[in-house]
Amino acid sequence: MTDDLRHPIFARLYPRLDAASAKAGGDEHRAELLDGAAGRVLEIGAGYGANFPHYPEAVAEVVALEPEPRLRALAAEAASRAPVPVTVRPGRAEDLDLDDASVDVVVASLVLCSVRDPIRALAEIRRVLRPGGELRYYEHVRGRTPGKIRFQRYADLAWPLIAAGCRVSRPTDEWIAGSGFTVRGQRRFEFPPTAMPNPASPHVLGIAVRD
Repeated sequence: MTDDLRHPIFARLYPRLDAASAKAGGDEHRAELLDGAAGRVLEIGAGYGANFPHYPEAVAEVVALEPEPRLRALAAEAASRAPVPVTVRPGRAEDLDLDDASVDVVVASLVLCSVRDPIRALAEIRRVLRPGGELRYYEHVRGRTPGKIRFQRYADLAWPLIAAGCRVSRPTDEWIAGSGFTVRGQRRFEFPPTAMPNPASPHVLGIAVRD
């Protein structure tokens, strides 16, 4: 099985869409996500490398996995400008080619919405984390009100076809808490701020520690 997952249209559009998100506050969220990270880091679904500028000096190494070839090439360019050493390579969250307990931190940033098997991905993340290691996550998740959840379920009939498999109704924060992690800190918020209905607006940003 190849590690490549090709989404050529999405790969061309995503950096532009994310640039708008960054101006609305996404860059601040990424900086908050990575603040205090240290040691050897694995980033899954690194995209075009939007997190790379925000890694603090205490990070010794980042192994960044990205299965989409065009985004991976952009990430490799971004890695050359990163403030810490970053190695970009193909790979999927469900089958991590890393040894058990070999990383200090795993970063999941707007990716667990689109992996094909999120429960398996979380099991793999836990496997490669050292005991006490951190999962740092920034994801959009299922809403809390019946109306929002219903809206998201309807959106998921078409959204994955447009956004490279992304599903907006996943309760990712609940899955993390139930997959052998202790949530150390987490906050929920709506993003981006807009008056227009957005099925992907409920977000969560947090740190969970491997039990």
